[in-house]
Amino acid sequence: MTAMELTGAVVVVTGGGSGIGAAMARRFAAGGAVVVVNDLDPVAAHHVAHEVGGRAFAGDAADPEFVERLVAFAWASLGGLDLFCANAGVPTTGTEAAPAEDWDLAWRVNVLAHVHAAKAALPRWLERGSGRFLVTASAAGLLTMLGSAPYSVTKHAAVGFAEWMRATYAHRGIVVQALCPQGVRTPMLAGTGPVGDLLLGPGAIGADEVAERVCEALTDDRFLILPHPEVAEFYARRAAEPERWLGSMNRLQQKAEAAS
Repeated sequence: MTAMELTGAVVVVTGGGSGIGAAMARRFAAGGAVVVVNDLDPVAAHHVAHEVGGRAFAGDAADPEFVERLVAFAWASLGGLDLFCANAGVPTTGTEAAPAEDWDLAWRVNVLAHVHAAKAALPRWLERGSGRFLVTASAAGLLTMLGSAPYSVTKHAAVGFAEWMRATYAHRGIVVQALCPQGVRTPMLAGTGPVGDLLLGPGAIGADEVAERVCEALTDDRFLILPHPEVAEFYARRAAEPERWLGSMNRLQQKAEAAS
């Protein structure tokens, strides 16, 4: 595995019209990359693409046929694809009783969109012998997210898919990384309500800082990109003492219920 050079690289960012995706698009472009900005909102995609001197390609990152076209566009129009950032996500909330359509949306966007992207990009990367795939998951995928069963479950699945990809294709030149931030000051955090404010608000960081941590990780190929370093400690504690960890999480749940 080798460090990625941004100068001249072709990068696709899904969900690039706002939040972490837009911040990554700006940072990659500042480093010399050509960025294809994808977003479900065509106005947002074109705005960010214009800002960074990139290309806009609006559409649904959870639609497998669209993702095939997105990858084909990068190869045909820009001569290749060096980094695919599967960044699009939805912050569905609720318990096990959340509506079926919310569970379906979370699975399609938070999990299957990554699968579709890998399916579209891998054949060309494997033939070339190199490629980089970045999954925007969440610290919720390593720990959990109280108040949001669909989000927590699907972000765990996103990390699991990234792990499988890394273990399966690392020897064939494919670098897979999982971005797992905690609170980030984006519209998604604003939509999490009182529970999100209580659990994530105090330590929330800016999307630009997340993008900077991603660029640092492109130089050493670490699997987990943790903009909040304390997540590594929490993750280790969860694995070593699961009952103690779950007890502390339940106390947080009670605190959140009392505050709501």
